[in-house]
Amino acid sequence: MIKLGQYNTLTVVKQADFGVFLDGDEFGNILLPTRYVPEDTHIGDELNVFIYFNSEDDIIATTETPYVQVGEFASLRCVGVNSVGAFVDWGLSKDLLVPFSEQRTRMEEGKPYVVRVYTDKASGRIVASRKFNKFISDEKPRLKAGDKVSVIITDITDLGFKCVVNNQYWGLIYRAEAFGKLFIGKKLSAFVKTVREDGKIDLALQKHGKARVDDLSDKVMKTLESKGGFLPLNDKSSPDAIFSLFRTSKATFKKTLGGLYKQRKIRIEADGIYLNK
Repeated sequence: MIKLGQYNTLTVVKQADFGVFLDGDEFGNILLPTRYVPEDTHIGDELNVFIYFNSEDDIIATTETPYVQVGEFASLRCVGVNSVGAFVDWGLSKDLLVPFSEQRTRMEEGKPYVVRVYTDKASGRIVASRKFNKFISDEKPRLKAGDKVSVIITDITDLGFKCVVNNQYWGLIYRAEAFGKLFIGKKLSAFVKTVREDGKIDLALQKHGKARVDDLSDKVMKTLESKGGFLPLNDKSSPDAIFSLFRTSKATFKKTLGGLYKQRKIRIEADGIYLNK
């Protein structure tokens, strides 16, 4: 079954001067224009292609890489507004429509917005929405503390950073536990702290306790070895400098250095840390 707005592996069934046709099952033959056809493509070959609608509303294939697929959330820039709605750039030649009925507030050209891409049941067309609640699962997540998840930040509240988790659930990174540069539209990995009774997920940016320090210890040692045994960072370095290299908080970094120092694996100097040979 062909999945519109997603990647599909389809078989080449016909060649033409303007491209090749792929077996689109219930949609018939689907054109992959010449500019997207890989070299040495022959009838019978299988190609991994993205299926969507072109500017004439015909189903078409491409080997271009869109920024987002149907069923996913992403931050996309608004590139135009007309009487129907707003259009966002999703990395393909035809921009993606966000109808006025799917906007929380009127979108403005030039600004980025988090949207969720879906297939409209009435028209069958691929569109995007800023009304997220209807896409969030009612089922309690089958996740446990420590599980690694993918998140995208959708809002900033007094409590912290509201996120969509694994494109399905609501989650929250509390302000007191946030570090690094977090902003609306940012995608990142996080770890489940708890799954609440209402199905919402409390998130952490690092693993908990000893596992977090052990992971960072390995990363620091490997980075030291790859850099010739020296890094211009120590326990006095700024949080931003530490985060830019190790994606961790200063507190965790200091704790990790202390452990490596006690094991005599490193020495800490005013200009940075050195690998003990």
